[in-house]
Amino acid sequence: KRFGDKEAEHGGLSGFGRKVVQEMNRLGMMVDVSHLAKSTMLQATELSVSPVIASHSCVRELVDVSRNLDDEQLMAIKKSGGVVQVTAVDEFLRDQASKYEDLDSLRAAVGIIAVDDQYVVSDEIYRNFVRRVATEIDVKFPRANVTHFVDHVDYIVKKIGIDHVGISSDFDGGGGIIGWDNASESENVTRELHARGYSEADIAKIWSGNMLRVMADNEKVAAKTAEH
Repeated sequence: KRFGDKEAEHGGLSGFGRKVVQEMNRLGMMVDVSHLAKSTMLQATELSVSPVIASHSCVRELVDVSRNLDDEQLMAIKKSGGVVQVTAVDEFLRDQASKYEDLDSLRAAVGIIAVDDQYVVSDEIYRNFVRRVATEIDVKFPRANVTHFVDHVDYIVKKIGIDHVGISSDFDGGGGIIGWDNASESENVTRELHARGYSEADIAKIWSGNMLRVMADNEKVAAKTAEH
């Protein structure tokens, strides 16, 4: 509810959705299961004959929000041969439920009212809101940092293995944490991985190798399909 997500409409994949997954497999397009309803995610992962990805998801066992993946979902992605890319989004990396209560109170205080799940406000009101978030909310609830981020990487590695985890900044979708707020700070993530004992080969897999392997696997499935 916090993110404006709707209830699952079909109890999983619709008939059309099943055709879409099959067509994506045929074309060599990766099936992305991030932020789907659990029923839809599990059905899409089971139906796909190619490895699936979660392009920007974190661990529900660490932070219980609807968009994070629980252990059953992680195992389903492993079974498919896919990859979970941990995302640098504060809301998914640490449990701060009370922060959002304060944010809702601040929105009401400055005159921001939700209309059809959208906030329609003047520039002046919005600037005032952003200013007060910086001076009140962000001070009380510091953003997640690189340590929190790699905690989620660690969990996935221990649960489903080094071959099934990747990294997503999501800088264009609200991403950015203390220590990794833009691409120029990416070395901080590598340093934290090194500090936790990950080898150069492991880090190469996490940063890009695993995702490149899944891309290649999808292309191989498409090529075999075209032969028949």
